[in-house]
Amino acid sequence: MRKLLLATALVCVAAGARAHAFLDHANPAVGATGPAPKEVSIWFTEQVEPAFSRIEVTDSVGNRVDDGGTHTDSSNRALLHVAVKKLPPGTYKVTWHVVSVDTHHTQGDFTFTVSP
Repeated sequence: MRKLLLATALVCVAAGARAHAFLDHANPAVGATGPAPKEVSIWFTEQVEPAFSRIEVTDSVGNRVDDGGTHTDSSNRALLHVAVKKLPPGTYKVTWHVVSVDTHHTQGDFTFTVSP
């Protein structure tokens, strides 16, 4: 009986852990080096609430280089986009804060580099 309860508890915990919106992948990719993007796109593991979710992109001294207009993709609510200004070569930090449709909050950051 104790093993059955333990197994049930582990399944419930694992199911709950999947309910958060975590970064799945991004464009530009995490840690990538390449040409300057026109926007940053992040795919999450769950759909997100657009009113409570945002992406910020900053340069190496902390100045914002995004347009502040984070929005979900019209065909995929697990995908966020934000346009960025014309980016010169350098390293940029992407910080994201999202609330998934089940109201869980997650956040994180990563960098990418624009090559000369």
